[in-house]
Amino acid sequence: MKISSIIFASSLALAGSASAAMTWVHPGALDSKAELDFVKAKIAAGAEPWTSQLAKMKDADGGLLKVATPEVNMLSQANEALSRDDARRAYGNALDWYYTGDVAAANRAIAILNAWTVLQSINYGSDQSKLEAGWVGSLFGPAAEIMLGYSGWQAADIEKVRAMFKRAFYPVLNTASTWNGNVDLHQISAMMAIAVFNEDETEFNLAVTRLAARMPRYFYLTTDATPTQDSWFSPAQWLNGLTQETCRDNNHHSQFGMSGAFGAMETAWHQGVDLYSTYQTRMVAVEELMALQSFSGSMQGACSNNAASADVYATWEIGYNHLHNRKGIAMPNTKAMIEGKVRSVNSNGGSWSIFYETLTHAEVGGSGTVGMANKPAQSTMPASVLLRKGMCEIFANKAATYQITTLGLNGSMVNQASLPMAAGSSKLISLGLEGAPAGIYMVQVRSSAGIMAFKYIK
Repeated sequence: MKISSIIFASSLALAGSASAAMTWVHPGALDSKAELDFVKAKIAAGAEPWTSQLAKMKDADGGLLKVATPEVNMLSQANEALSRDDARRAYGNALDWYYTGDVAAANRAIAILNAWTVLQSINYGSDQSKLEAGWVGSLFGPAAEIMLGYSGWQAADIEKVRAMFKRAFYPVLNTASTWNGNVDLHQISAMMAIAVFNEDETEFNLAVTRLAARMPRYFYLTTDATPTQDSWFSPAQWLNGLTQETCRDNNHHSQFGMSGAFGAMETAWHQGVDLYSTYQTRMVAVEELMALQSFSGSMQGACSNNAASADVYATWEIGYNHLHNRKGIAMPNTKAMIEGKVRSVNSNGGSWSIFYETLTHAEVGGSGTVGMANKPAQSTMPASVLLRKGMCEIFANKAATYQITTLGLNGSMVNQASLPMAAGSSKLISLGLEGAPAGIYMVQVRSSAGIMAFKYIK
């Protein structure tokens, strides 16, 4: 089922807010050095749950020893599972090398990454391409990040992987999916991880902007206006922590959406950008409601079908580790869910891009905090903006009067409007293009804090 088409900002300029270039931290996608070292020490001591989770990972998917099966062009879903399995093995072997020092595992990881440098494009002719790029990129990116620390990976091969990400992944990741929100959240998570590996600040900031626009469109708080756009599958009750797909399939896809969001926030955290604080209230509500629903088997009246999905994915640990272990927030439902279900799931540690979070993030606590080396990107943005079907939707991060101007490419004025807005509010206005010819337009969103400029294609 599709939702409304969305065009996101492809460029961002903030007048009067000069900022230093980002200081990149490696490894710093899903896993920081401190976290990897924490788990490594636990495994060396034979501690649980990490030791048994490592053994489980090494046995999963037929083991980590298979030869890579790259494609030059991914043009259909026929071989989708092959790319998925290669991405999982690349990340699994990278983790195995770091935790155990197994050089054979390191060589397998870089062999897989190097093999995929032949990839030219991912294009199925549908948004399935975007989902696939999100799934695969969310694992290839963190795998490559870890392997940057391996002396046996040649610099020339590293650059080929970076070029492949730009050539094949950027085109399908950088335009948001029109499908349900879990797809966009996977895209964003992949964008963030790849941006770190590529040391690409533009890509990183685009992911931050996309996340800001998606969060209130996927994760609901009762303090939000009741959604009137996108498809929320007719909830019976608008509960704190409801997701856009909760009533689609009683939290099957919602777990994937949560995984994508936490993956992006965790990567940003490792780069010194604290997106968690911006969404803390929202994500505590999400994990606690979803955990209560899953653990009790009841949707708690949120949906007309009150039976919760029996599917349990290994995607709860990253969020819980930050919100509970780092920030000290009591989350009893999530704790019960993790200890009673997630860590005993008889699966291969997740599905698609969900991968052994108990191994990588169980109880790692505050390890991996880098002291916020970079200024949080959210604080420099006066607003987040979505352009959709001739409309401009503003999410005000700060109270201000926002001036929205639509210009032709020759600089001619097409439309202008002013919106006084309170912090945390959102408004939707027309771009004034109803009678305008097809073409490319410039949309400027201005406040006292700066100017954001966007390209809009009619």
